[in-house]
Amino acid sequence: MTDEKRGFIRSVNISITKGTVKQPVPKIRLFDKGVEGDAHSGSWHRMVSLLGIESYEKFTAEAGRSFKFGDFAENITTEGLLLYETAPFDRLLFDEAVLEITQIGKKCHGKGCAIFNEVGNCVMPKEGIFARVLRGGTIKAGDGFTYQPKIFKARVITLSDRASRGEYDDLSGPEVERLLSEFFTANGWKADIGRVVIPDDAAQLAMQFEETRQQQYDIIITTGGTGIGPRDISPDVAKQFIDKEIPGIMEHIRWKYGQEKPQALTSRSVCGTMDQSLLFVLPGSVRAVKEYMEEINKSLKHLMFMLKGIDLH
Repeated sequence: MTDEKRGFIRSVNISITKGTVKQPVPKIRLFDKGVEGDAHSGSWHRMVSLLGIESYEKFTAEAGRSFKFGDFAENITTEGLLLYETAPFDRLLFDEAVLEITQIGKKCHGKGCAIFNEVGNCVMPKEGIFARVLRGGTIKAGDGFTYQPKIFKARVITLSDRASRGEYDDLSGPEVERLLSEFFTANGWKADIGRVVIPDDAAQLAMQFEETRQQQYDIIITTGGTGIGPRDISPDVAKQFIDKEIPGIMEHIRWKYGQEKPQALTSRSVCGTMDQSLLFVLPGSVRAVKEYMEEINKSLKHLMFMLKGIDLH
């Protein structure tokens, strides 16, 4: 699965003061805090700003005047890729450097922006993008780059002795997959979601967790085995792999639905982090899956950013 595209740099620009236009320079050096010598460099997620010539041309037509590279305070002016159609965690690969996109658009500075004061509008808040440096290096006008979209890897694991023997169809796993797919699509992300059915067996579940950890999956969701029966082992195995438990999500879900259905309080569902993965352990009914995923999806985007070290506050 790949949608790699090519583009090239039209200009590289820096400014030594925030809130001012940037000036084109022969080359820039990217380092672990952004662009060397630029006022916006720092230990945050908006180290480097980029804007496409495609956005320049559109805004030029709307404003009725021309603009120079750097006028919108972008560090890198590109051509050949609609930057605003990218998504956080996508990457731009240069010969030496690698950038990871962290944000699309931003809050307008209003009167603190030179272009806004002159024209009354600005394209950067809508179509500019921001990135952090994953690998440093020198770049200049004329250099090419490759756009590499992030493909999130997810696995849905259904635990059911009878479904694993083919005695009935797994319904909860496909429902998790559907709802997770809707989440990725709604956020403009691409995902490769795999699904497996295994018996209520601790050793097999542990193998699934270890495999997804080794292969650096982004999200793992299990369904089934959260009760107190002799074969209900999902939370117990998961806790052996969780580095940081996130108790509030499951506590909220149990409280919300337990008010009307006391049996919901017997669920031992858990969630947490496993290295750079998010791990969720859900009950086995389709109805419960819908209830849990509805609440999980409300905070899932925030969790993913936090796990990757991006603070959007």
